[in-house]
Amino acid sequence: MQELTKISEIIFLVEETDDGYTARALGHSIFTQADTLEELREMVKDAVECHFDEEERPKIIRLHIVRQEVLTL
Repeated sequence: MQELTKISEIIFLVEETDDGYTARALGHSIFTQADTLEELREMVKDAVECHFDEEERPKIIRLHIVRQEVLTL
């Protein structure tokens, strides 16, 4: 019988785009996108639930939000 590897948390890199937001899991093949941050949070939860079996699913999802600002003089 194969032993399950349980991770305690998963980290997503969140980027703002012209069309909304994207989220990519670090170290896992999970990617999702949405129009708003609130919608993205729900999409990320859903993607994690779909990607992992219940026994190996992380309990904590951390979003690392990257945002660019352009300043001009």
